[in-house]
Amino acid sequence: MTDLSVSFAGLSFKNPVVAASGTFGFGREYGELYDLSLLGGICMKGLTAQARLGNRPPRVAETAMGMLNSVGLQNPGVDGFITDELPFLRGYDTVVIANISGNTADEFAAMAGKLSDAGVDMIEINVSCPNLESGGMHFGTSPDDVALVTEAVKRCASVPVMVKLTPNVTDIASIARAAEAAGADAVSLINTLLGMRIDIKSRRPVLHNNTGGLSGPAIFPVAVRMVREVSQAVSIPVFGMGGVSTWSDAVEIMLAGANLVGVGTAMFSDPFAPLTIIEGLEKYASEQGYAAIRDLTGKVIMN
Repeated sequence: MTDLSVSFAGLSFKNPVVAASGTFGFGREYGELYDLSLLGGICMKGLTAQARLGNRPPRVAETAMGMLNSVGLQNPGVDGFITDELPFLRGYDTVVIANISGNTADEFAAMAGKLSDAGVDMIEINVSCPNLESGGMHFGTSPDDVALVTEAVKRCASVPVMVKLTPNVTDIASIARAAEAAGADAVSLINTLLGMRIDIKSRRPVLHNNTGGLSGPAIFPVAVRMVREVSQAVSIPVFGMGGVSTWSDAVEIMLAGANLVGVGTAMFSDPFAPLTIIEGLEKYASEQGYAAIRDLTGKVIMN
């Protein structure tokens, strides 16, 4: 039997498959279908300092090989999560990762401190949000802004800190290096690609917010390329995601350089996808003679 355990940023994961943020909610619906302890980890839906209702509908639309979403970070806020959702998640034997979004570095830091004290295992910083102190440009598009928010969170967090990188940049490796230099314990990538659909009858965008994040199999080749680039640019571990739908996708993104694998949009069509992927990874690694699943990471043979 292949050893599926992974050490990541000082934490022990029983296997490398993690439910990605935004698609798993806080696990309650999936918990009705199977034991969440079977997962390596759960990265919960993004949290903000205050509760949010999100954007006006329509805010989700299908597209070829994927979906667009402009949900707008609907969530109960940090305090509501700590009171109502965290006790439920802590009832399972799995790593709990809190994803946070803020508009200032101080806001990120305050949330990280509060969540660390409450007992989450790791903080994932979503830098795909506007920095109000820099005119609204997204944190994740500027190495300096990424460093600013990473340093602020590291000062307040007592658990490992991971930075979730946006693919909507020209040089994602430089952003990853800035996060590492600022003290990040890991990076995760990729977040959604910015996209848009138009209703040809009304001539209006399908989404009320006009644009949204593209996820699903359509973005998988971009994720593989970017994971490879980032894994070569930094020495901290990489959490790879973006269109992973099958066990072979998981193998591929690990070969590119990922230490952990996130499964997201695939769960909307197949809630059991993470479990199927775990089984497939183990079978593949065993057939290929790998004693440990972590030995797959970065083993691509480049031309």
